[in-house]
Amino acid sequence: MDLVSLLIQLISGAVGGNVAGSLLKKLSLGSVLNSVIGILGGGLGGQLLGMLGVGTTTGGVDLASIIGGIAGGGVGGGVLLAIIGFLKNLFTKK
Repeated sequence: MDLVSLLIQLISGAVGGNVAGSLLKKLSLGSVLNSVIGILGGGLGGQLLGMLGVGTTTGGVDLASIIGGIAGGGVGGGVLLAIIGFLKNLFTKK
């Protein structure tokens, strides 16, 4: 894992978190928290795909690694935001 791949995953995670927040209004936590949670989810999602060997190669940064990082980061950020938003709504209901 190199720094460029990690940055791609984190940035796409932030974008994925904000997209999920805009699509799922009831689960949105505001743009700042959507971004922070998306960054965390992007890093986790990208690392998980890397461990599974999906979208990664062993030499440098190529198109497959970039696309895999964007997909893993974006999906990871969106999924983590949806999970945390759901749990927040679950525990704050009266």
